[in-house]
Amino acid sequence: MLKLLCLDGHDALAHSVSQLLQAELLPLERRHFPDGEHYLNIAADVSGADVAILCHLHQPNDPAMAIWFVAQHLRDMGAGKIILVAPYLAYMRQDIRFKPGECLTSKYFAELISQAVDGMITIDPHLHRYHSLDEIYRIPSRVLHATEVIADYLQQVPNPVVVGPDEESEQWARQVADSAQCELLLLRKERSGDREVAIQVPDVRRYEHHTPVLVDDILSTGRTMLRTAEQLVQQGLCKPLCIAVHAVFADGAEQEMRSGPIADVVSCDCIPHATNRISTAGLLAPAISDLMDQIRRS
Repeated sequence: MLKLLCLDGHDALAHSVSQLLQAELLPLERRHFPDGEHYLNIAADVSGADVAILCHLHQPNDPAMAIWFVAQHLRDMGAGKIILVAPYLAYMRQDIRFKPGECLTSKYFAELISQAVDGMITIDPHLHRYHSLDEIYRIPSRVLHATEVIADYLQQVPNPVVVGPDEESEQWARQVADSAQCELLLLRKERSGDREVAIQVPDVRRYEHHTPVLVDDILSTGRTMLRTAEQLVQQGLCKPLCIAVHAVFADGAEQEMRSGPIADVVSCDCIPHATNRISTAGLLAPAISDLMDQIRRS
């Protein structure tokens, strides 16, 4: 018996996943005491049930503690296997000590989650120096990719051309373009600081009747997309559509992007945000079933 617990308030995604799985969506009362401590109440019988905890980890510190408490509480209530479904996985950036004395948070966070749950599912984690989550997580995991759902969304975009703003984005952009069966345009990026970038654009006149589509895994400051959009429009192309898997958005980033030459900003629903247009429920549901089956057999 599989049950789903939504820990992050992302009700729309939770309902879609629960319907696809035909799994009961557990009730949860969650609030904070005046000093910030968690109050959590699951008023349901979970004895003998396997539970998938749905919780994105954007702004992760408070949710991480809630995951730990809820997982322990579910076990005390007699639940069976417990997995974490984290569409956005935090604490992946500090994967090396860049300076002496720096805390290797990716490793220690992985240890915390590995002790809390029996397995984990995420979408397009920021794997940089790690080749696999298995390098730091001690539990079975599934890494899903939003390539196909983004490609499906592009079917409604007239004559799209997928644009990769730099060499690092080439593999990602190429996968989206191949899945969507559309053309690919690769640019070059030169960074002059933490927030300043310059985009080198080749002759793009052949794409003047296309809709440029900028794709990236994480949209944070939005500066790379904005600078790319400015260059493309200066070269005579249409205002581009910007698509991201994870709508992180630093303070003021969305407003700055929308004030520039951008047609629209769209994101997958890994992190709840007003830009969510692309559902990941169809990715998550079969992965939950598959991972839970694997853990039950182990």
